[in-house]
Amino acid sequence: MNKSGLIEALSKKENLTEKKAIDVVNLIFKGFTDTLKKGGRIEIRGFGSFVVRNYEAYTGRNPKTGKNIKVAPKRLPFFKVGKELKSKVDKKK
Repeated sequence: MNKSGLIEALSKKENLTEKKAIDVVNLIFKGFTDTLKKGGRIEIRGFGSFVVRNYEAYTGRNPKTGKNIKVAPKRLPFFKVGKELKSKVDKKK
C-alpha cells in the first residue's frame, strides 16, 4: 500500500471526501516527521515503533571508481516491528 492507497481506503471507510482524507493522512505524516526530527520516538502498540538512529562517520568505497570516500555522520529513521504485527505476518495460512 502506498500513500494514495491509504488516502483512498480512509476516504471509503470513514465516508470522507478525498480532500479531508488527504488532510488527515498529511497531518499524521507531518506529526511523525516532526517528532522524529526532534529526536523523539513514535510507538504504535501492536504495530511497531519508529526511532532515530545516529550513525558515526566512516570511510566507504565508491563502487564506480573504487576510491575511498569519507561518509559524514548521519541520523536515519529506524522501524522496529511490534510482537503482534510480527506474529500476524508470520502466521501460516
